[in-house]
Amino acid sequence: MLKAAVLFLYCFLSLTAFAQTKPNIVFILADDMGYGDPGCYGQRLIETPHIDQLAAGGIRFTQFYAGTSVCAPSRSSLLTGQHTGHTPVRGNYEIQPEGQLPLPDTAYTMAEMLKNAGYVTGNFGKWGLGYPGSEGAPNQQGFDRFFGYNCQRQSHNYFPGHLWNNNTRIDYANTPASQQYYAPDLIQKEALAFIDEYKTKPFFLYLSYTLPHAALQLPQNDSLLDYYKRKFNEQPQVIPASWDGKGYQPQAYPHAAYAAMVTRLDHYVGQVVEKLKTLGLEKNTLIIFTSDNGPHREGGNDPAFFNSSGGFRGIKRDLYEGGIRTPVIAYWPAVITKPKVSGFTGAFWDFMPTFAAIAGAPVPPHTDGVSLLPTLSSKGKQKQHPFLYWEFHEDGGRQAVRMGEWKGVRLNVMKDPGSPLELYNLDSDRGETKNVAMENPRIVQSIQQIMQNEHTENIHFPFLKN
Repeated sequence: MLKAAVLFLYCFLSLTAFAQTKPNIVFILADDMGYGDPGCYGQRLIETPHIDQLAAGGIRFTQFYAGTSVCAPSRSSLLTGQHTGHTPVRGNYEIQPEGQLPLPDTAYTMAEMLKNAGYVTGNFGKWGLGYPGSEGAPNQQGFDRFFGYNCQRQSHNYFPGHLWNNNTRIDYANTPASQQYYAPDLIQKEALAFIDEYKTKPFFLYLSYTLPHAALQLPQNDSLLDYYKRKFNEQPQVIPASWDGKGYQPQAYPHAAYAAMVTRLDHYVGQVVEKLKTLGLEKNTLIIFTSDNGPHREGGNDPAFFNSSGGFRGIKRDLYEGGIRTPVIAYWPAVITKPKVSGFTGAFWDFMPTFAAIAGAPVPPHTDGVSLLPTLSSKGKQKQHPFLYWEFHEDGGRQAVRMGEWKGVRLNVMKDPGSPLELYNLDSDRGETKNVAMENPRIVQSIQQIMQNEHTENIHFPFLKN
């Protein structure tokens, strides 16, 4: 009897694994996690064993970049395959009472591309690219299933009054004084159920987790928080006795809380991998792990304590390396058979053409990216970028270009169209400490020309041309 049951299970898993030949794609996007936060990128205080295992069995990229240095435009860049001089959403443009400026219906997202290629598509986590009912809502941008926060502003509270299940609002009995329902756990449960439901079909699962973005919040009596309080011997900070629900909830143990949130995210990653293994899907699934921008300093967080920027200059909202260089791990057992570290210089806009190549879909002509499939498969010649370009539409406006070993940064672009270019040689100065613009006028001129050429005006995000 036992033998028959084992045989049945083996046959079931085998059929599940080969019921579809197109690989599943799981894209895991952390929120405000720094380059130096995972253990495999040098972290010494926070434990991330499941993320580290992905790196140990896959490809760890060391020179990969986010779309830009804040949430909405970085995600717009990811989903449209365009850098921030071209993508429609280029800033955190807030809509009241809930949501952000929508992606237009003319935008073509990787979810739409993969859906057209026969994939079931799901997004679980934070959206931030269109208020409920708008043309930018997830179900209007290629996702068959959405569960989570529509509004990135509301996701600053991990105990929300509501979340969204597609276009249906789900209310929760959370108040500042009674925090019963922890959104990340609710979202994770739905994400794992999605894998179960579509295990026999090729699926694209976009896990846009909110961890470890501020506020620094965890469930009551959280064991990870207690663990890190002891590990760091952290003494409580004085905080108000009660919180009115406005702004970030104060945290008495900010170091322990941030570490616990990162490790909690790591546990979610482990649960996803375990689910894929249990269903026999692991080998035929490409998992990408990354973060949307550099580490934050909101809500009492202290990125310097953890070296969250990994020794690079800057944090979230900077276009220096610490604000945009991000951890990227690719794990795909059927294809990536030998673990390695890659120094390929890439960015978020590379994922759309990569997924097009994997799914056998036409590459959208508008993309600024190149396919990473040659690097992932170790077959063929990997196309290289002549440069990478970024814009940032807050704090006076900023631009940046990576061109080989050179990095150019301009500040206060909106206020001063002639603002000087800072130039750094990342090969000899990874911390961007020495501005060598005066010694390299031709490089400066080339980068200034790139900045002028790559920027296109956007009615919602006007940006003075050089």
